[in-house]
Amino acid sequence: MNTTTNPSTTTTPTTTTRWTLDPGHSAVGFSVRHLMITNVRGEFEKFRGDVTYDAAHPEATRIETTIDVASLNTREAKRDADLRSPLFFDAEKHPEMTFVSKSTRSVGDAGLEVTGDLTIRGTTHEVTLSVRDINAAQDMRQNSRIGATAEAKIKRSDFGMTWNKALETGGVVVGDVVTITLELSLVKVP
Repeated sequence: MNTTTNPSTTTTPTTTTRWTLDPGHSAVGFSVRHLMITNVRGEFEKFRGDVTYDAAHPEATRIETTIDVASLNTREAKRDADLRSPLFFDAEKHPEMTFVSKSTRSVGDAGLEVTGDLTIRGTTHEVTLSVRDINAAQDMRQNSRIGATAEAKIKRSDFGMTWNKALETGGVVVGDVVTITLELSLVKVP
């Protein structure tokens, strides 16, 4: 049992429930502008995470996730190799990226803003995930599940990924802003 302090200085006991990420029913994706004309999408195929969450006390939410950088897939082998190289993720020296939440606040009736530390290539910056479409259900095996969609935007240059090339027509090959999109299914830990 955790206790949290609300602004009126009273202490309210909260019960948080542990949930684990179900990689078979979740997706960790990203997109970035390419040649200034389109977005290229990719995803990470290996990841894990734990969440403590109680719908009655969303401010007590805690998230810890780890993503295997080498598991990235953009459906083009040469591009994937470039992204794993020292020019971008440097997967050999930095095989994992992590997100650890620090604070959560409710936004409207069905959303959360979760702020935490995102570490990529050994560099950590604070990032806020916009979480929406939080739903609960029981699966066919009677496991309790929650699902949600989350999104954040980061600058890859903030994490040391600065490679680029100017285009003759203006602009650059790879945009700096990366959109991270998460489709999450979590199973209640007994």
